[in-house]
Parts: sequence; C-alpha cells; structure tokens
Amino acid sequence: MSVPSSPQPRQGNIGRIVAASLVGTTIEWYDFFLYGSAAALVFNTLFFPSSDPLVGTLLAFLTYAVGFAARPLGGIVFGHYGDKIGRKKLLVLSLLLMGGATFAMGLLPTHATIGVGAPILLTVLRLVQGFALGGEWGGAILIVSEHGGDKRRGFWASWPQAGAPGGNLLATGVLALLAAIQSDEAFLAWGWRVPFLLSGVLVMIGLWIRISVEESPVFLEAQRKAAEEVALAAGTAAKGGVPAVKEEAPVVQVFRKSWREVLVAIGTRFGENVSYYILTAFVLVYVTVHLELPKSDALNAVLIGSAVHFVTIPLWGALSDRLGRRPVTQIGAIGMVGWAFAFFALLDTESFPVIALAVTVGLLFHGAMYGPQAAFISEMFDTKVRYSGASMGSQLASIVGGALAPLIAVELLKDYDSSLPVSIYLSAAALVTVVTVWVAKETRGRDLTRDGLVGSIPAPPAPVPADSRAESVKDSARLGG
Repeated sequence: MSVPSSPQPRQGNIGRIVAASLVGTTIEWYDFFLYGSAAALVFNTLFFPSSDPLVGTLLAFLTYAVGFAARPLGGIVFGHYGDKIGRKKLLVLSLLLMGGATFAMGLLPTHATIGVGAPILLTVLRLVQGFALGGEWGGAILIVSEHGGDKRRGFWASWPQAGAPGGNLLATGVLALLAAIQSDEAFLAWGWRVPFLLSGVLVMIGLWIRISVEESPVFLEAQRKAAEEVALAAGTAAKGGVPAVKEEAPVVQVFRKSWREVLVAIGTRFGENVSYYILTAFVLVYVTVHLELPKSDALNAVLIGSAVHFVTIPLWGALSDRLGRRPVTQIGAIGMVGWAFAFFALLDTESFPVIALAVTVGLLFHGAMYGPQAAFISEMFDTKVRYSGASMGSQLASIVGGALAPLIAVELLKDYDSSLPVSIYLSAAALVTVVTVWVAKETRGRDLTRDGLVGSIPAPPAPVPADSRAESVKDSARLGG
C-alpha cells in the first residue's frame, strides 16, 4: 500500500507564492544587511566616534549583533502565532515592522547632534529589525515549502533563501552607487540616509505583493483536523468522558519533543551563518581598514559575489531534490573548511579581480549549505510546531553564529594583526556543520501532511533470512499466490 503524498502544486500557484515570498524576503534582508554595511562603513564614525577606527567599528558591530539577539524572541512570538493563526498574517506584520524600523534609521540624528542618545535610538531600532527578521525567515520558507510538493521542495523552498543575497545585492548596490557618485564628505553628511529612506517605498511594494499570497494548504488542513479533534474531545467530555487536555504552546512542544531537531538545525546553520557574515560584512572592514583599499573595491566585490550567489542558490536547492539535503550541504561545508584559508590569502593580494573571485567562490560554497536549508529544516518538524521549530533552530544559530562572527573576526584581527586566526575560526565553524549534517537524518521527500518522518526517503529493507523466504513461498503456494 503506497503512502499518500502531499498535494502537488499547480505551477501558476506555486510560482506566485514563490515570487511573493522572494520579493518580501529580499526587502527584509535589504533592510537587515543595509545596517551591516553601514556599520562597517559609516556608523563607526557617525554614531560611535573613536580615535581607533577598529574600536569604532567594533562598537558599531555590537549594535549589529544586538539585532541577532532579538531574533529568537521574534522566532518565539511569530512562531507561536504562526502555528496558531497561520503563516500569511505574520509575514505581513514582519514586513511592516522591519520596513518601519529601517525607514526611521534614515531619520536619526547622529552622535554629533544629540550625543549618546543617537547610538541608543539606533540600538532600539536594530532590536525591532532583529525581532521582525526572527519571525520572517520561518514564515517565508514554510509558506513555500507547504505549498510545494514533495519532489521539488528543495528547489521551490530555496527561492526565499535567495532573498538573502538579493537583499544584500540591493543594499550593497545602492551604497556602492552613492559612494561612486558622491564625495566621502557628502556620503557621510547625508548620502548614507538615502538607502534607509528608500526602504519605505520598497515595503509598500512588498506589502502589495505579499497580501495576495494564499495561506498554506498544509496549515489549513492541520487546523481543520485540530478543530475536529477539539470538537470530538468536547463531545466526549459532555457525555461524562475524560475531559479534554489543553494543548501546550507550540514552543513548549518543540523543546519537549523536538529538541534534537532544534540542535540539528542550529548545527546545520552554524557554519553557514558564520561564513556568510565574514564573507559579506567583515570583508568590508578587512579590505577598507586592514588593507586600506577604497571601499568601492570591497562593495563591488560583494556585489559581484552576491549576484552569482542569488542565481546559484536555487540550483543547489534543485540538486538537493536529486541527491538529498545532506550531501549537498556537505559539499558547501567541507568546501568552506578549506576555503577559509584561501579566502584571506587572495584578499591579501590587494587585486580587485582576485578579491572578487575570493568572495564569489566563498559564496558558492555558502550557497551549497544555504540552498537546501529551507527544505531540510522545514522537513524536520511536524505541522503544528513547524513555524516555532524552524524559527527557533534558525534564530538560536544566528545568535551563536552570525551575531558574533563579525565581532569575533574584528577582535581577532585587532589582537593578532593577522588573518590566520580568522581563517581558523571560520574553518572550525564550517566543521561544526560538517559533523552535524553527518549525523543528521535525511529528510528529502518527506510528506509534510503527516507527522514524523514517515514520508522521508525510506531506509533499505533489512535482509530476510533464507529460511523465512522459504516459509513465505510455501505459505503463498498454499494460499494460491
């Protein structure tokens, strides 16, 4: 008897869902990464003035890390309500919060105007950004994963992942354009505000697209079944049976029953998260402060790498539909273990084409980890707790990985005046992902409408002893089989 699989999507329907999710995540990541680029290039002097450029940059990256600290809280709150009332409503709210905070940053007075109040206000808005993004990622990947079918989920779910390089491409591109057409004085005086204010326009576009998205059919079916179970339990209680037990909050269920999956999600994301922020945020500091090259070199290198990254992430996702989530992730993680050392050696050549190559190849390895990740983590959890579980695993990894990566890298560079400790740190982080994925279960092909991993790729059947096969043949003969 075959196991029923989740409904396969209509091509036009899934295409619209993917487009809406990609546009929304691109805008939210634009907002988030804009802060990281600004922290490396202008916030260190405008909001954290210091005689030592690396100290000012370190303080700016501290507020950058604060945004990551708020992401698990966003994951808990958005995950709880996303598992209760649906994915779509929470995606609209996250976009509004993120866009509003980013737009407000463009209006902030600097340290020269109001003193210590400037970095405080900046930090508060960064917290709002982190809270919103903590809820965005889980909802965006789930609404696509749950609309997509079992066979091509890796490909479809990787498109919201492409929103990260898409947003970084947009943020870096706007900053690079302004840096190219403005003097350094004009850029520091007012030019840096333009990309933040532009967020207001982008959010309106994103909302118009995202409101048209249909709710996840997998969630709606799970909600229908849950309502039937509640009605049945209420009827039983009314007849004098056992009273219905109140269901625990999704986040409580996750930590009670799915804590292993949360740990696997954290380990899977750890190397990916650390590598991404070193390749795209710390590289700006390394090239402009340590190598003393023009900031246009660093921005354009990230721009080229992000363009290739954007195109190749869905290709890695598609490959995971053929080979499995684990093998493709391992390609990226093992590649990053070695590339961590080649990366800085190439940067030290101070040649722009070589720097661009270093960033691009690094992001290719990152994409192999990142592309399958949406489907991989989605498939680890059951529908009732999927938003909470995926969000918590992802966002806890962001605290220990992405939040600290630029800080640790800057501190290592400041203390040792060498890239070697940073390379060791990056390689060790990728090794964590190698080990985690090695021991994880394959999830490719899981039917998301069923609890447990019953729909994942089945293990090969155990060998049947010869005596048992002989008895089976005799029984079949007696029954006329």
